[in-house]
Amino acid sequence: MKNILVTGGAGFIGSNFIRYLLQRHSAYRVVNYDLLTYAGNLENLEGVDSSPRYVFVKADICDKENVEKVFREYAIDAVVHFAAESHVDRSILGPSVFVRTNVFGTSILLEATRQFGVERFVHVSTDEVYGSLGAVGKFTEATPLHPNSPYSASKASSDLLALAYFHTFRTNFRKN
Repeated sequence: MKNILVTGGAGFIGSNFIRYLLQRHSAYRVVNYDLLTYAGNLENLEGVDSSPRYVFVKADICDKENVEKVFREYAIDAVVHFAAESHVDRSILGPSVFVRTNVFGTSILLEATRQFGVERFVHVSTDEVYGSLGAVGKFTEATPLHPNSPYSASKASSDLLALAYFHTFRTNFRKN
C-alpha cells in the first residue's frame, strides 16, 4: 500500500482530493496532516474519517519534529502539499504568518521529503503568483512571476523553493 501525505486535507480542495484518492485508488492510504485553522474543517471529510485507509494528524507543517515523526511512522511514499495561509486581505493584516507557513513550512516538508527519500512531492500553488490579469488575457507557466501581496509573494517563494529542491536534489528523491 502506498502512503500519501496530504497537507491541508481538511480544506475545501484538499478534502475533495482525499475523497478522490480513497474512491479511485484502493492501494493508497491517505495521511491527512492539517492544523485545522480557519480554512480546515473536518466536516468536509465526513464519511471518509471511518475508512481504514484514512489517518488524520492534527499538526503544524512548521513543526519539524512532528513532520519527521509522521514520515517515519507512516513510511510516506508521496506528498501532496495543499496547506497554506491564504487570502490577500488576511496577508495584508498579518504577513508574517504567511511567510512562516507558506515558506518555512514548505521548506520543512521539502527537507523531510529529501531526508526520507520520498520520490514524489506535488506542490499546489495559486494563479496569484503571476499578478493581476486585466479584462482579457491569460497566464501560462511561462508568465513571469509578479506577486502583488504578501500572500502571493509567500506562495511564489514556496514555488521557487520547491523548484530549487527539484533541480538541486532530484537525484536524491529516490528510496534507497
